[in-house]
Amino acid sequence: QVQLVESGGGLVQAGGSLTPPCAVFGRFFGDYAIGWFRQAPGKEREFVAVIDWSGSTTHYSDPVKGRFTISRDNAKSMVYLQMNSLKPEDTDVYRCAADLRLRDVYPYVFHAWGQGTQVTVSS
Repeated sequence: QVQLVESGGGLVQAGGSLTPPCAVFGRFFGDYAIGWFRQAPGKEREFVAVIDWSGSTTHYSDPVKGRFTISRDNAKSMVYLQMNSLKPEDTDVYRCAADLRLRDVYPYVFHAWGQGTQVTVSS
């Protein structure tokens, strides 16, 4: 089955940047929509961004619009979440997830999830 592994988290100061990758292991990686989510302790999961199978369509949550950019490199089976101008409120465990239905599907249903990478933004 499909597996996802996030990395690249860490501690940064406000205003800094991180670009955690999501490595996706699956036979049809290039056909999956991939999303990023985040969740802080005691709070519910929050949608961050999603990119469709082709990379031509992306969506972002309002708190990250203009600061975060999701991209994918299907040749490398990787999805990236470029996070600029980080704020303390961005502190969360970030997880990537895959919609295992191939290509043109909407709305997305995320079936497979990574374990998460911690992003901490200090003031």
